[in-house]
Amino acid sequence: MPVPTEHKENFETALLAIDQIAAKALIAELGLLYTPLQIVENLIAPVLDRIGEGWERGRIALSQVYMSGRICEDLVNDLLPPNASDLKRRPKMAIAVLEDYHVLGKRIVYAHLRSCGYDIIDYGQGIDAEALANRTISDNIEILLISTLMLRSALKVVQVKKRLEAAGSNTKILVGGAPFLLDPQLWQKVRADAMGRNASDAAAIILKLCRET
Repeated sequence: MPVPTEHKENFETALLAIDQIAAKALIAELGLLYTPLQIVENLIAPVLDRIGEGWERGRIALSQVYMSGRICEDLVNDLLPPNASDLKRRPKMAIAVLEDYHVLGKRIVYAHLRSCGYDIIDYGQGIDAEALANRTISDNIEILLISTLMLRSALKVVQVKKRLEAAGSNTKILVGGAPFLLDPQLWQKVRADAMGRNASDAAAIILKLCRET
């Protein structure tokens, strides 16, 4: 049963107003009619998509995108806690900011993927290439999402790829961030498997990578 458009509009309004109380109240109301996963997939994820599109068209501030993501992250954690059976635990995924410490993009993508019902490990920020590759290998990660802000950090993705290959890992690397937007071919140059322009792209690419594995 689809969530009515009116509820989606009210939820979007609450998020853009950074009104966490109103957002939680709406979720509680819908909880009487829908399962947690239905709320995540049919309300939270599509509304975050709309907000992201609004930012790309210049109608919504980046701060609103960020805070909407934070609110939704909390809501999803309540609806689908880490031990929830509804979480999509495959593919096994992790996300990290390579060398940089600018976490905004990572947090938005992380929140969006959680809103889509995915279980994803957050490796944090400021991690170097060798440490990231080693942790990815140790955790048997199938898809690694890497966010960067600076070009020098983006170029280190190739080091992660080489270390993974040397260890016989088949981990797929999905990259995103300013350097890859400025140079649309950069993701191929650093030997990533895919590049996402935004959080919605990341979710769609993950589905594609799953079909290829």
